[in-house]
Amino acid sequence: MTVMKTHVALNVTNIEKSVTFYQAMFGLEPVKYKADYAKFDIPNPALNLTLNLTNSVQTSGALSHLGVQVESTQEVRSAIQRFTDAGLALFTEDNTDCCYALQDKVWVTDPDGNRWEVFVVKVADTAPEKNLVNTAAVEEVQTVNKPCCA
Repeated sequence: MTVMKTHVALNVTNIEKSVTFYQAMFGLEPVKYKADYAKFDIPNPALNLTLNLTNSVQTSGALSHLGVQVESTQEVRSAIQRFTDAGLALFTEDNTDCCYALQDKVWVTDPDGNRWEVFVVKVADTAPEKNLVNTAAVEEVQTVNKPCCA
């Protein structure tokens, strides 16, 4: 079986600040660190994260946020402690209904404005009556909900 790993390449405006942030985010050192580039090879979740130095970063583009789903509330609490120890500003949510699921989560923002969440799903579907069976039904739904993870 082939092992798959997600790759995310982020443009950053300050490589040092970004490396410091991602060391705290994932609790490990980069495997490669140059004046204009850094690479984190994260085993869990399987992620090849690279930081590429650039002059500017467009904020509020198509990307809403990034996240890591963990197995337990204790893992969320461990992330909170790691972020607190690193002096990162954070925002926590306990028992929040987001994306039609009950979750505990913590949010942090990297130096270029990319929002990250570490979260656990406690109840997978908080609104089963709103599940849609076919795409034609999508057009019939007139319910307006608060954007998820906003």
